[in-house]
Amino acid sequence: MTDRFLITGGAGFIGSNYAQRLIKKGAAVTIFDNLSRDGAESNLTWLENETDKKSFEFIKGDVRNFEEIRSAAKGKEVIIHLAAQVAVTTSVENPRHDFEVNAGGTFNVLEAARLNKMQPSIIYASTNKVYGELEDLEIVEEPTRYQFKYLKEGIDESRTLDFHSPYGCSKGAGDQYVRDYARIYDIPTTVFRQSCIYGTRQFGIEDQGWVAWFVIAVLKNHSLKIYGDGKQIRDLLFVDDLLDAYDLTLKIPGTAQGQVFNVGGGPKNSISIWVEFSKVLEELLGREIPVEFRGWRPGDQKVYVSDIKKCQAELGWAPKTDVRKGLSILFKWVSENKGLFV
Repeated sequence: MTDRFLITGGAGFIGSNYAQRLIKKGAAVTIFDNLSRDGAESNLTWLENETDKKSFEFIKGDVRNFEEIRSAAKGKEVIIHLAAQVAVTTSVENPRHDFEVNAGGTFNVLEAARLNKMQPSIIYASTNKVYGELEDLEIVEEPTRYQFKYLKEGIDESRTLDFHSPYGCSKGAGDQYVRDYARIYDIPTTVFRQSCIYGTRQFGIEDQGWVAWFVIAVLKNHSLKIYGDGKQIRDLLFVDDLLDAYDLTLKIPGTAQGQVFNVGGGPKNSISIWVEFSKVLEELLGREIPVEFRGWRPGDQKVYVSDIKKCQAELGWAPKTDVRKGLSILFKWVSENKGLFV
């Protein structure tokens, strides 16, 4: 592989994992990151140790600064746009910052690509939050989980967008801009509306990256709070499986150009965020886990499961890592690296 990659947010959870994969394949990788996220510097150090400082370029920069991102994008053949403000709660507290990073930053990345004679392929990490609360869908309550009454395969890409929260609005704006730059400027862009991605190198916190946060919290003896009743359903996707989807997209850019894909674990990897999840975590930990229940958060979806049939049909992709295996890998990594976490 000789492609020249730019990964915005490349020192983050997904970005550092993809950077390592690409470097091992021989790609020329530039990581663009402002290192504002907890764990980013640790991930960068890990990459240096796992590869070679000379095997990738690091640029400390911010996607809100157009000249910085334009300079970084020069000569790149592929841009993986992961840099973002990622927490719904933070977006509510500071919507201007959220907009400037997510909507404005994505626009800057697209303009940098448009002004780049290479016409780089772009992968944009969007979110299932662009579908809103899904309030019109009938939900049934079972002993350990909620379920869609009729959508057994989950939410597909034909679902009407319904941005809810500043985060949903800002990521949704980026989502639509990325789609339109394929139509108007013929830039090969692909949008992945990602569900719950988890795995190693994830420095989860209470407001974002809940799977990793639960593991970190129980291993560091932090208190755990569950908002709602813990029966909310999410489909979990291990990070390596997501990166497989990225790879397949770049192998067939013509097929994926201008396309939107829902990508997640699908129904087979769905789990309730505490009632079912806690059983797996308690098995790994070897003891019961005390937890405090709090009220529901505004905008929290009782059920979100990705319908991944389009991704399977058009990219030839499917998740390989089931939830129990993925959680075991994550649990082992956190256990071996507890010193990295506060």
